Amino acid sequence: MNDLLSKEYEMILQTIPEEFQQMYKRVKKFNQVLTSDAEPEVGLSPKELIWTRNKTKLYRYVSEHPKKHQVPILLIYALINKPYLMDLTKGNSLVEYLVNRGFDVYLLEWGTPGYEDRNMKLDDYIMDHIPRAVRKVLRKSKAKELSILGYCMGGTITSIFAALHPELPIRNLVFMTTPFDFEETGLFGAMLDEQYFDIDKVVQTLGNIPPEMIDFGNKMLKPMANIYGPYVSLFDRAEDEGFVRNFKLLQKWLNDGIPFPGEAYRQWIRDFYQKNKLIKGELVIRGRQVKLETITANVLNLSGEIDNIAQPHQVKALMDRISSKDKQYINLPVGHTSIAFGSKASKITYPKIGDWLEERSN
Repeated sequence: MNDLLSKEYEMILQTIPEEFQQMYKRVKKFNQVLTSDAEPEVGLSPKELIWTRNKTKLYRYVSEHPKKHQVPILLIYALINKPYLMDLTKGNSLVEYLVNRGFDVYLLEWGTPGYEDRNMKLDDYIMDHIPRAVRKVLRKSKAKELSILGYCMGGTITSIFAALHPELPIRNLVFMTTPFDFEETGLFGAMLDEQYFDIDKVVQTLGNIPPEMIDFGNKMLKPMANIYGPYVSLFDRAEDEGFVRNFKLLQKWLNDGIPFPGEAYRQWIRDFYQKNKLIKGELVIRGRQVKLETITANVLNLSGEIDNIAQPHQVKALMDRISSKDKQYINLPVGHTSIAFGSKASKITYPKIGDWLEERSN
């Protein structure tokens, strides 16, 4: 029956003007993408699980390419999203790019916290999970030093970890769209102002913070562009197979958020957005004061010109605090996600990171 109806529609379509035929085809494709297309496969680079702690997993990426560089790379992402943005699809994957250039690449995945994890603090990740993962990477790779790449909040956590563990052999640190200074955060500051946003009540009520709440907050920075913009673009470019493929990949990731452990969220909002303790040198993690000046590793710090989540001035602020002799800050013509996925990422971000690390990994 459906086939007969489709044939009748096609016959009718031939009798109307060309511009209306194109509009019909575009609407049909738009509806197909949103309602019936299968979800794309993501995170396709082969990997092996080498260590776990609670929900946290450490993976090593497997490659047929010979390892060319002595210093392995550990990738650390934020607590609020799944990290496969760095390995979204073949041909447009930071992981794949680094592996193909001969790097020994590892990924720390936080997993999906349950209600039983609501009391997990940033202290637990920084003082327990990351140090053990670092030591496992060094043992597995038989290397004397390692590089760590932190993306978004994962970079903020990495900077704290590096500051508190000067005894660990960290040669290189790469930060991608990582906020360090929270004094001027635009609309985030207005939304999270402690006069109006009662963080204690939020955590007490919710336990873990649902990903939909965090995603909605991000979208409210530019509501028209962030909520409706992607679908307007899809409608305009529904017949562009490359655009549709990337749209589906990115939407899958954006809609695949994970809960934020309540106590860690309380710290993130109060100590960073409301008190700006990190850049002021006032942050305390498990009884120890975090001093960014103790960081001496080589540093590549990347921001995005059109990033409104980690604005360039928030990212650049790190450079005046650290003691590294070899440090470089670059503001790339990208946004918060397009620094890791898309044509600009593959043409600009990946080579920049690969070249910089290659010079400092042997």
